[in-house]
Amino acid sequence: MVFGTKPAESKAIQMETKDGQESEKDRDVQKKSPFDLIFNQIQRKKSNKGKSDFFQVNRFFRGFERNVAKPEKENAPQETDGAQATDPTPDNVDGNSSTAEKTEFESEESAWWKVEQLMQKFGKRAERNYITLNNCELTAADMKELSVLLCCLSDVEELDISWNDLIGGSVHLLTSQFSHISNLKILALSNCSLTVNDFVALGEALKLVPHLEGLDLSWNTHLGGNLTSVTQHFSSQCNIKSLNLTECNLKSQDIDALAQALSKMPKLESLDLSANKEIGAVIMKITEELMLCSYLRELKLHAAGLKQDGIKNLSSAFEHWPCLRQLDLSGNKEAGGGFREAAARLTSFKQLELLDIHKCCLSADDIAALTQVIPLLSNLQVLNISSNKSVGQSPEHLFSRLRFLPKLKSVIASNCALRTESIVALAEASNYLLDLEILDLSWNKCVGGNLKLFSKTLKNTAALHSLMLSSCNLVTQDMAVLASAVQDGHLQDLQLLDLAYNDTISDEGWGLFFESLGDLKNIAELDISLRPSSSRHCGPWFIHLLSSFLKLPKLKDLGMQRWVLSDAEQQQLDRVSKERTININFD
Repeated sequence: MVFGTKPAESKAIQMETKDGQESEKDRDVQKKSPFDLIFNQIQRKKSNKGKSDFFQVNRFFRGFERNVAKPEKENAPQETDGAQATDPTPDNVDGNSSTAEKTEFESEESAWWKVEQLMQKFGKRAERNYITLNNCELTAADMKELSVLLCCLSDVEELDISWNDLIGGSVHLLTSQFSHISNLKILALSNCSLTVNDFVALGEALKLVPHLEGLDLSWNTHLGGNLTSVTQHFSSQCNIKSLNLTECNLKSQDIDALAQALSKMPKLESLDLSANKEIGAVIMKITEELMLCSYLRELKLHAAGLKQDGIKNLSSAFEHWPCLRQLDLSGNKEAGGGFREAAARLTSFKQLELLDIHKCCLSADDIAALTQVIPLLSNLQVLNISSNKSVGQSPEHLFSRLRFLPKLKSVIASNCALRTESIVALAEASNYLLDLEILDLSWNKCVGGNLKLFSKTLKNTAALHSLMLSSCNLVTQDMAVLASAVQDGHLQDLQLLDLAYNDTISDEGWGLFFESLGDLKNIAELDISLRPSSSRHCGPWFIHLLSSFLKLPKLKDLGMQRWVLSDAEQQQLDRVSKERTININFD
């Protein structure tokens, strides 16, 4: 029996043709199985020098497949095989290409291994698209090492080395290699102590990253007077969508440079110029250019030195930002009175989600104007009007209009000198805010004794995760209201509870609260500290506090400053702090 054939086929091969007309060659081609052909081909090709059996078998199979696809050439199998055997070019080309690809692959893998080692050195994880080394105490030597590795990081889209104030003067090491990361979209260099030369090098390298969409140079004070070193290299119609220049000591000449840059950024969506105090005096220089930014979604001018005229001037551009979602004008203490006219223009912001005007010294006229406008901001989610004493004194109750804002999630009204009428209006309006997540009434003394007005709110707002009642003159009755809401399971999502500086709470009130504390399963931060000028011994409630720790798996921070603890109580808290890894602040 011939190897690889069935019995019938073997018998047929051994029989001779009766008529004698078929040639031996034809008989072999027609009768032998593919396995016979393989065996014979291998035997013949062993004599070919410089060819391994592996490549010969592969070549035969390619030839055999072609023979199967083209049966008309079966009569000349040897000629076809011979041609293949004597033409080494395809194999040599494939071999060289494969070797080159293998070498390149090994080189890339070796380089990527070095990237991973660098990231691990700083406790970071290496990602193909993101390099995040913020707050890692990087040095110039680290910058040099990182720059060498940029050649194998062509896929990087985000590079964040912020909060490394030791790399000032060495940024050119990085920017010189930007050609290797031409796909870069986000570059964050905030608080890096950048020098004038760094800004020059960065500006010249911007042409190497044409797809850049976000640039953060915040908290680099040397940018003041030198912004043009960067912005003059912005290409016309550039792709930048986010520009953050918080607290960069910007001067009047920088605002001129910024105005020219804004005209090149039609896609701008986010602009942060906060804490640059000289902007307020020259805000009119960029207002016209800001009108061209029709895609603007976020504008932050916190503590930017804006005055009444500056607010009025800026508001003339409001109608040009139909997509605006966040407006932060807080911390401009001389802006009071400027919102009387600007408030009416807020209605242009149909999609506004955040309005932050805390610490703006709002006047009674400002509050009256805002009271008329607030109900029209139907998409508003965050309202911060803290530290505006006129809010509580105004005869027009702004809070009563909040019921018309069904999407409102955060109401921040600390230190507003609220009166009982204001608290009543806010309590009634909050009953309609079913998605409320943050409620801050701190530093409003009249909350004390009136927390019962919010009983329904505490029951209906299942999403509430932050409740701030610091320095509110709370009394035992208020703690009973809070304890009842906790025990009834209405504050299951509460993560932060601030009850600090409420020295008016009796031991009985604290006892009621701590008896229910164990039901706050998601609480992470709790502050019961006393005022700096006072001190007080812990009461019987301390034992309830200790027993609650076992029921609070997510508690990470507990403030207990100015509470006087015995040695035994201190030891118990120290043990809990170590065993449960809770940061307990006590004197």
